[in-house]
Amino acid sequence: MKLSVLDQAPIPRGSTPEETLNNTLKLAKSTETLGYTRYWVAEHHNTNGLASTSPEILITRIASQTNTIRIGSGGVLLPQYSPLKVAENFKMLEALFPGRIDLGVGRSPGGAKNTRLALTDSIKKSMTAFPGQLKDLQGFLHNTLPKEHPYRMVKATPRTKTVPPLWVLGLSDRGAANAAKNGTGFTFGHFINPANGLTAMETYREKFQPSPTLDKPQSNVCIFVVCADTHDEAEELALSQDKWLLNVGKGADTKIPSMKEVKKKAFRQDELEEIAKNRKRCVIGTPEEVKAKLEMLSEYYRTDEFLIITNI
Repeated sequence: MKLSVLDQAPIPRGSTPEETLNNTLKLAKSTETLGYTRYWVAEHHNTNGLASTSPEILITRIASQTNTIRIGSGGVLLPQYSPLKVAENFKMLEALFPGRIDLGVGRSPGGAKNTRLALTDSIKKSMTAFPGQLKDLQGFLHNTLPKEHPYRMVKATPRTKTVPPLWVLGLSDRGAANAAKNGTGFTFGHFINPANGLTAMETYREKFQPSPTLDKPQSNVCIFVVCADTHDEAEELALSQDKWLLNVGKGADTKIPSMKEVKKKAFRQDELEEIAKNRKRCVIGTPEEVKAKLEMLSEYYRTDEFLIITNI
């Protein structure tokens, strides 16, 4: 089994974005030493608790501080951007760090309506355009746009010897089908909502079409994990993530709460019920317990790689 990391660069209460991003660099170096496969950074906007707003810039910094681990995005919010510009950014990264860059893209709007309009400079882009954007991105990366395409003669530069593999992040059959049709890798977001995971992964495998990116399906699953020497310690650490997920769900402050803050006030019954639902997105326990659960999920999803996210 391969283990990788998805880092949202969460900011703990009382900390700063600068300290958080420095911690990201330390974590990336540590995971490389431990033999993790890849280290992906997220893209979030207009939130005070997550410091990763520009994956391309953060990828450059992390890749320059590491040597072998793959570095990528999980993921660039493609509906807000030009496929050409995204292709150029990642071909530039590939030129700087050959064979180490992953391009993960998602269909997320990036936030509330005003946030999205600010990202697009008030241009109202339709979310339904994502499949076409994905096809264009693949075309720009590999110089395979069809002859009838209006931008066929526009080339994404620099013209690198290798091209970063393209991954689609998804939560449903729709995302899986987009990945399969375009022959990209597929990342299922178990940490957001595991409900449709099995059908999404089956759809991806069944509908996969070979492409310049991949000749056979390649998938991984992203999941919250809290691991400690004892089960009780893991449960205690997970309380801060429980509280954080409650706050995120309410649209409240997104900074990671301290243990002191979490323990100051008992959870209400409705909050305990919500925590129980959220725990389905997580694996919590000792190394042996976590290993056993991931092995079970590996068989369930038929994947050999998990992206680990831990916001505690």
